[in-house]
Amino acid sequence: MSDITVTTLAERPHLQGAMDEMPETWNEFVRHDLVGWSHYPRIADELPDYTLVATDGSGAVVAKAMSVPFALNAPGRGELPPGGWARVLQWAFSDLKYGRTPDTVSAIEISVANGQQGRGLSHTMLGAMRDNARARGFSEVVAPVRPNAKHLEPLTPIEEYALRVRDEDGLPTDPWLRGHVRAGGVIEKVAPVSMCVNGTLAQWREWTGQPFDKGGEIEIPGALVPVHCVPERDYAVYVEPNVWVRHAL
Repeated sequence: MSDITVTTLAERPHLQGAMDEMPETWNEFVRHDLVGWSHYPRIADELPDYTLVATDGSGAVVAKAMSVPFALNAPGRGELPPGGWARVLQWAFSDLKYGRTPDTVSAIEISVANGQQGRGLSHTMLGAMRDNARARGFSEVVAPVRPNAKHLEPLTPIEEYALRVRDEDGLPTDPWLRGHVRAGGVIEKVAPVSMCVNGTLAQWREWTGQPFDKGGEIEIPGALVPVHCVPERDYAVYVEPNVWVRHAL
């Protein structure tokens, strides 16, 4: 894609507004993870060297990639956390506050503008994220991957889903996991509590357009697993599993 230019936000800070306003396809409920709500907006402001932005020939923002450096080998850590996406955000900004030297970069999000899918931009941004980390002296990128076809099988255990491979080439059946493996990533394990969204039934109705009028496990569009609904206590909780992938650089 010769018309695509990818740089860090630090190199083109004037694009932050357009990047923030880039039309995306995320489901509304995903935006209400409290850890993400607290920390995600800080990435572009405080870590612009780890925020990548892509523009097309007209200068329009067509994709972005957010990552964070953190100290995986700090005392009390050492392993990729079961808390996945949310935990690594907490670690990264704790390390930034207390001056810990990072040793690893974690992917946080790769997002393609609505209408730009199918051009291979997500793979371009993954490669750019790897290159950016390597250029900054890191030897590894990790990613709490949100498998992008898992929502079609919300009742399938993530442990089973993550290990499925195609007969013809042995690559993962999930398209986004397959993209990571093709780029050099290795699936390590599941992060069972990578994201948590909780809210009242009224909030869930607003976020999803679903009735939320019965208890138990409720399947909703875009969710990787069912939402647990407790009508008598007026709340529902979504706990999303992701898949940890390691990229040696």
